[in-house]
Amino acid sequence: MLSGKWTTMLVRELLCGPLRFGELRAALGNPSAKTLTDRLRALEHDGVLTRTLYPEIPPRVEYELTERGRELWPVLTALHDWGVGHPQP
Repeated sequence: MLSGKWTTMLVRELLCGPLRFGELRAALGNPSAKTLTDRLRALEHDGVLTRTLYPEIPPRVEYELTERGRELWPVLTALHDWGVGHPQP
């Protein structure tokens, strides 16, 4: 579920609250739109996030973590703590 280069970073960004596609892309350093779309779709399929389309002109889409996605917080914290304790040589 957390495979791929961008997945953990997407979850990390969404832990702060809902974000739009452009906000996510900018926060991640502008990965390709296709890559970001693929990762978002996979996370939505896995029940980690929801995609809400607002019927406005222009259309607005927001991505937000589900309860299942928010449960990844301790996992990401543990990975961060491990990385800090084991820096690369």
